[in-house]
Amino acid sequence: MKKTILFLTIITGLFYCYSFAAATELKIGFVNAIKLMETAPQVENANRRLEQEFAPRQRRLVSAQQEIKTMEERLTKNESIMSEAESRKLRRDVREKKRDLRNQEDEFKEDYNLRRNEELEAIQQTIHKIIQTLAEEESYDFILSEGVVHASSRVDITDQVLKRLKEQSSNRQR
Repeated sequence: MKKTILFLTIITGLFYCYSFAAATELKIGFVNAIKLMETAPQVENANRRLEQEFAPRQRRLVSAQQEIKTMEERLTKNESIMSEAESRKLRRDVREKKRDLRNQEDEFKEDYNLRRNEELEAIQQTIHKIIQTLAEEESYDFILSEGVVHASSRVDITDQVLKRLKEQSSNRQR
């Protein structure tokens, strides 16, 4: 008896929801956030900025790696003709340089990730503003993004958002 009442209540609710939706003709849009993040020029520009900003540090890390490799090769090649004190000092220097390099690499990764997250947050805010503007201009009731299993091309407005992102990017570069 309870299952029957529950079933009838659900059916009635769905009927009213469908009737309401049909009467008001909801306008729903979908935005593929992954596609936007893969194709938006703002993402490419941010990646370029990050590369330029972090390239000098990257080069210093590579140089330090090469220095350690050279020291290790020298130790391997010349250890038999070195004095015990020289050999011990070179091994200690290699260990210290490796430790310093690991610390520098950790700092580099942390700094890079912080800056990358800052850039991504700014891009996400830009995308959000463009979607809101588009929704207001074209009278959308809902714009969905994440968690959507399927969206037909009829409601997919990703290309419209991408077009506006490209326009905004080209306007800033002028």
